[in-house]
Amino acid sequence: MEDVYKTITESSKAIYTEKRSKFIAYAIPVTTVDEVKVEIDKLRKEYYDARHVCWAYMLGAERKDFRANDDGEPSGTAGKPILGQINANELTDILIAVVRYFGGIKLGTSGLIVAYREAAAEAISEATIIEKTVDCEIFFEFEYPFMNDVMKIVKDMEPTIISQSYDMDCKMTLEIRKGQFDELKGRLEKVESLRFDE
Repeated sequence: MEDVYKTITESSKAIYTEKRSKFIAYAIPVTTVDEVKVEIDKLRKEYYDARHVCWAYMLGAERKDFRANDDGEPSGTAGKPILGQINANELTDILIAVVRYFGGIKLGTSGLIVAYREAAAEAISEATIIEKTVDCEIFFEFEYPFMNDVMKIVKDMEPTIISQSYDMDCKMTLEIRKGQFDELKGRLEKVESLRFDE
């Protein structure tokens, strides 16, 4: 279903070595570009003596907001293979950063691509991957006598009740996965006196 996406629950770390070069990979859950910047700054401070901090991220349930950065490595040898691992695992809301300490032996472009890809893959394999649903909220008001009609729909469809208040008019906010939103709204529209708040 299009209203499900995969992400990780908490940060993970893995270390990959190749010809004495050390690659320290982190998979970090993020939801905004600002969070990405904060995490990369943290790693740059912690590993201030490292030659490169290369990274890639993917944000949003649609997986359309992404970027890769080679941080001085030859173009396409670091950020792209890291992003490739994010795509291979169909993940989003994730940043993978790989810190490299040069070991004195050049790896060449193909060696770099393999090393960054493997480091990213190991960080992902250390992480806990979960599925999340894309949820939508719906706000509405109705008159008290129609409470039973509304509650029957809530009982049938099992949305999450975010808030509810019962005064002269009853107000309710529900949350339901995107795939069921139209059905929920359609059923609520049939309740007398009910109107939606934008």
